[in-house]
Amino acid sequence: MLSHVIPPVRGYTKCSNSLVRHPRLCSDAKILVLYVQGLPACDRDKALSEHARSLLMTGRAYQRAKAELLAHGYVHERRERIAGGRWRTVQVMSNEPLTADQAARLYAGAPADGYAVVGAGRVGRTGHAGQVGHAGHAGCTASGAWSAPSARFPTVGEPTGRSVGGQLPADEDLGEDTSHPPTEAEAGEEAEGDAAASESVPGSVSVPVPGLGAAQDSAAAAPSGSAEVLAAERVLLSLRHERRELLLGVREARTLAGLAAEWLRRGVSPGDLRAALTRGLPKDGVRSALGFLAHRLVEKLPAPPAEQPEPVPPSPPPSPLALIACAGPGEEHMFRPNVPWATTCGPCHREEQRAYWEDMRVRTEAAPEPLPWRERFAAEGAEVGTGPGLDVGG
Repeated sequence: MLSHVIPPVRGYTKCSNSLVRHPRLCSDAKILVLYVQGLPACDRDKALSEHARSLLMTGRAYQRAKAELLAHGYVHERRERIAGGRWRTVQVMSNEPLTADQAARLYAGAPADGYAVVGAGRVGRTGHAGQVGHAGHAGCTASGAWSAPSARFPTVGEPTGRSVGGQLPADEDLGEDTSHPPTEAEAGEEAEGDAAASESVPGSVSVPVPGLGAAQDSAAAAPSGSAEVLAAERVLLSLRHERRELLLGVREARTLAGLAAEWLRRGVSPGDLRAALTRGLPKDGVRSALGFLAHRLVEKLPAPPAEQPEPVPPSPPPSPLALIACAGPGEEHMFRPNVPWATTCGPCHREEQRAYWEDMRVRTEAAPEPLPWRERFAAEGAEVGTGPGLDVGG
């Protein structure tokens, strides 16, 4: 094969042969790396999916390319919490494979082993956004900006050596990941653990809630160890996973457990109880979770289920009829009829029916055959013509 190559003088992107000839990267993955590498710094503050969309690369093709880049160290992702309790995904892309330590150092602004931070953009949005930085072999200033080339062509200067990496923030506390609330089983175990801890604390008594009155007294009269009370306490302690402003302590949850248990006794499921307590909260927020939940438990208490009428017991089966003498031929014998009007037993009744239909067959065979319709019509016409009072001659 003959090859003719003209090196471009402007508008080109440098790429290593190790990337172009990588045997386990598809063409979409290689093109995506080259596309992002050739972008200016102001256009890199987008998610990787948006860059792929610019190349008309969507769906399964993009997912495959991203999976291969993640597997071979060209792309690294990291989730971090931002203001307002929200999360965002930060993406670091390199034209050379990076380890997790090197990607973390580049993100922290410290040069990784053998790589310098070149044009790493920052995301200004506070939602779920992406950050695509580029790690190359060129140097960078203290602020992480691009080094301005000289005015001469080609650029003056010698290649710089590899920079020494900084300290990796491995001990950084990222906080608790509360993006996914625990399941019912985990919430139940947590509630039981909190309840056991509160029992060991002296002075754990029910806290009176002002404004409840008789409702709290009736709820307090319920046994504290019943299944409904324990299930209601688990639901109350799990409300914080739905809305942070509905955070209750163990003593507060135990105070309201009796009221919530009454909902369960009236046929409300734990899921419906949780939905009734977390939906439609005030726009200005909840000032007191204890007072708000106590008021809602009392005001929205469903009506007790209607008493079901007692089922009518089925009527007893009728008593069998008495034995009677059979009226059929032969020796006298007794039988028990299944209907009051029966006079013969089963065998005798079948013999009677057989004799009756045999007699009907004999009569049918002995009867003369009916005349054809033409002869029958002529006979009827003759009878009409000979009848009295009929003037035939005119």
